[in-house]
Amino acid sequence: MDRQPPGWREAIFAFSWFQSVDADRSGNITFKELKQALVNTNWSTFNDETCVMMINMFDKTGTGKIDVFGFSALWRFVQQWKTMFHQFDRDRSGNISHGELHQALSQMGYTLSPQLIQLIMARYGQRSANPTLQLDRFIQVCTQLQSMTEAFREKDTGRSGNARLSYEDFLTMTATRLI
Repeated sequence: MDRQPPGWREAIFAFSWFQSVDADRSGNITFKELKQALVNTNWSTFNDETCVMMINMFDKTGTGKIDVFGFSALWRFVQQWKTMFHQFDRDRSGNISHGELHQALSQMGYTLSPQLIQLIMARYGQRSANPTLQLDRFIQVCTQLQSMTEAFREKDTGRSGNARLSYEDFLTMTATRLI
C-alpha cells in the first residue's frame, strides 16, 4: 500500500528535472536554462515567446527567474498541455493542423470562425502552405486565448458576448493579459 501523499512522484520528478535544468546551480531557472530544457515533439527547443510567457507566468518573485516551486507548477502546466496536444493531434504527426486546432478550440468551448483560426495559424504556425503548430505554439495560443477571454469576460458583465470598452481599456486589457 502506497502511503505517500498524492502527486509525490510527480513532485520528485519535477525537483529532479529542476536540478538538471539549473545548470549554474543558482537555485533558479533562467530564460536560457528553460529554453534548453523544453523541447517540442521533433526535439526542437521551445520558441522564445513561449519561454518568456512561461517565465512571466511562473516567476512569483519578479526576478525573471523561476524557483523550484514555480518550476514544479510549470512542469505540471506543460504536462497538462502536452496531454491535450497529443489528444488533438489526431494524425499523430507531432503537429496540430488547422482542422485539429479548430476541433481543439471548439472542444475547449471557443466558437471561432475559420478565418480567425487561419489567422492564428498564419501568425503562430510554421511557415508553409499548410502551417501547423508545434507543442510550444499550441501552449502559447491556448494560454493567450484563455487569458484574453478572461479579460473580455470582465468587461462583458451581461455575458452577452459583447462589451463596450474604450480604446484605452482595450490597450490596457491587451497589455496586461498578453503574458
